[in-house]
Amino acid sequence: MQYRTLGRTGVQVSTLALGAMNFGALGRTTLQDATAIIDAALEAGINLIDTADRYSQGESEEIVGRAIAGRRDDIVLATKAGMPMGEERNHQGSSRRWLVTELDNSLRRLGVDHVDLYQIHRWDPTTSDEENLSALTDLQRAGKIRYFGSSTFPAYRIVQAEWAAREHHLSRYVTEQPSYSILQRGIETHVLPVTEQYGLGVLAWSPLASGWLSGAIRAGQEITTSRSAILPERFDLGVAANQARMNAVEQLASVADDAGLTMIQLALGFVTAHRAVTSAIIGPRTMDHLRSQLAAADTVLPGDVLDAIDAIVAPGVDLAAHEKFDTPPALLDPALRRR
Repeated sequence: MQYRTLGRTGVQVSTLALGAMNFGALGRTTLQDATAIIDAALEAGINLIDTADRYSQGESEEIVGRAIAGRRDDIVLATKAGMPMGEERNHQGSSRRWLVTELDNSLRRLGVDHVDLYQIHRWDPTTSDEENLSALTDLQRAGKIRYFGSSTFPAYRIVQAEWAAREHHLSRYVTEQPSYSILQRGIETHVLPVTEQYGLGVLAWSPLASGWLSGAIRAGQEITTSRSAILPERFDLGVAANQARMNAVEQLASVADDAGLTMIQLALGFVTAHRAVTSAIIGPRTMDHLRSQLAAADTVLPGDVLDAIDAIVAPGVDLAAHEKFDTPPALLDPALRRR
């Protein structure tokens, strides 16, 4: 396992991080299975675990908390807040009211007195940066969080938050957690240059592109991954973006074969090769998934392989840009661009 410094913090984290989204009802990974996965991941050298309140409505945090009991100090523990937690309209977003309440809920579910990294799951356009950052700064000073970060923020919002922190003398985000894979490279255009400029760590989610780069999806075969059952529209080959992904996957499979690598090694090695990326977040549901992903822990792709990938999916290109979750709200809601 390799390790890198998490942004400006001085904290050393593994280049593969364990994502816990599948723990609980969503991924149907039980406490027993999740504990075995966490045990094996820690044994392999992974020291960063990432979860969120939203994952199975808190069940993921509960499972992680029970699985890490007794070894909390050996783990860089990260969670997130901001996505809706129930029907009540104020049980979401990044207002001071909600963040203070929901962090206490997360700490209770995790069974800890602090988290190392608390992340805003999505940018909340209804809450000012000053409100958001002042709440996070106070939670940091209270010792409930060590650092805080953003997730899936567009580049201009990262810059705006940096400006607001300096303007109001507040603590700054230390990380950004964007979607990044061979098939979704749009963040190379704006987000990664900004994170490098401001010294933010980058924790890349979905490096296997929801299973497209797992090796289990190939042309002429029925697509039966767990994600295809949950989000069938992302795998419908009648959709142009999905056909483009399939075409790219077939070419990438040849690159992997020629290099003596699995598709997973190619995919994870690509993400961790970028100098702005700190860690790639893997999200195994089973021990078999974890083993196949751990095989990429020390993968370093040579220049000719990276060049071959660039020839298939050009730098800065998203093959499914509509799945980025960082579109400005005014492009999605006509009422926000009309008087």
